[in-house]
Amino acid sequence: MDNQVHNSIVSFIWGIADDCLRDVYVRGKYRDVILPMTVIRRLDALLEDSKEAVLDMKKQLDAAGIDNQWPALCNAAGQAFCNASPFRLRDLTSRAKRQTLKSDFEAYLDGFSPNVQEILDKFKFRSQIDTMIEADILGAVIEKFISPNINLSPDPIYKDDAKTMLKHPGLDNHGMGTIFEELIRRFNEENNEEA
Repeated sequence: MDNQVHNSIVSFIWGIADDCLRDVYVRGKYRDVILPMTVIRRLDALLEDSKEAVLDMKKQLDAAGIDNQWPALCNAAGQAFCNASPFRLRDLTSRAKRQTLKSDFEAYLDGFSPNVQEILDKFKFRSQIDTMIEADILGAVIEKFISPNINLSPDPIYKDDAKTMLKHPGLDNHGMGTIFEELIRRFNEENNEEA
């Protein structure tokens, strides 16, 4: 991965913390929002193209009365995980009311398969939702993570329809891991902790 691209993504994500969380969280607690949101956005980006297929499969499985739907839904997603909620992260930015945003965001999180639920539980991310809603920053955080100025997807983003001018290269799993490690390193430095 290009070092300049790596650094720009890390700086952009670091900037989200400064832009959105500054008056709500002490600096040492930024990680409680930024790290799980980085993971959520990456998973969301991986699932965007298969969202309709997953929702169609869910309708079929519901109609057939099948209880254990996760294997078929993940298969429809083409991943080892999936999200069966009717939402993508970008769908949640248009929610005007805080309570609507809260319930829809929670439904979005609840839609992830059990293997992702384990990750979210380890982050204890759900305990941050009320704080973000009360401070009216959840929508802003989501908007920053889906910004066209950052690409956490494995697919490149182009400036033109002919796909001749690259705007953002795709981010493979290794590159995503490197970015995540750098964010953890920075948070640990901020908190004077060991990695």
